[in-house]
Amino acid sequence: MFANAALRAALRSSAGALRLESGALCASLSPRLWTCSPAVLSAPRAACVAGSFALPPPVRHYARGANKKKAVPESQLSDLSPTMLKKDFAAVPLAQTTDDVVRRLLSLELASHSEKLQLKTEQLIAKVQRDENDRNSVEVQVAILTARIRNFQEHLRKHHKDKSNKRRMLMAIDRRKKLLKNLRLVRYDAFEKVCEQLGITYTFPPEYYRRATRRWVVKKAFCIKVFKEVQKQKAEQRLKMKPSLASAETAKTKAVDTQ
Repeated sequence: MFANAALRAALRSSAGALRLESGALCASLSPRLWTCSPAVLSAPRAACVAGSFALPPPVRHYARGANKKKAVPESQLSDLSPTMLKKDFAAVPLAQTTDDVVRRLLSLELASHSEKLQLKTEQLIAKVQRDENDRNSVEVQVAILTARIRNFQEHLRKHHKDKSNKRRMLMAIDRRKKLLKNLRLVRYDAFEKVCEQLGITYTFPPEYYRRATRRWVVKKAFCIKVFKEVQKQKAEQRLKMKPSLASAETAKTKAVDTQ
């Protein structure tokens, strides 16, 4: 029993001594841990030394440049006034004399995109049609395709991953290109008028281009060589046939004279 008590007293005294030593050590090191020498502060990337640490260089946060918004081209429907009547009610005389509420319902202010597009298509048709009843000529078809193509272009600026509408736009462009090509060959004055009124820039199709590979170059040179040899042989045959033809003609003349 006395041995256990002596062991406990010895353990308590050793633990107290350890606590005092650790406290004294921390007190002696604490001022050194948080002090930095001027050499360490002046150096940009100084290594840590005993009892000191190196501060990182100050980070300068420069102002970022403002993001410039890309200039978005205006829509083809932007020139339509919101007070204009819809296509179905533009020719109705009663719609001109109605009150403001009904006129607002019949105007483009509350119209859908498709109704605005119909009115824009009619405006483009009126610029190029031959007469008032013309609805099927080449000029009218080009105007309808132009309105449709521009509508697809505006849609694809916002939804550039819409592959189906992109395919429809390319098909409409090819169709309009064929119509303009035919119109240019048949009626050049009408072609110029359509391009001017609708704001179309007609570009000629590119020339035929084939990649000149090494095999293709060798094959072409061989074909040219064979062609020249054939032409040379034909020329030689003509020269050989000329004396025989001349002798045959002289024989015929002699036979005629003897008769």
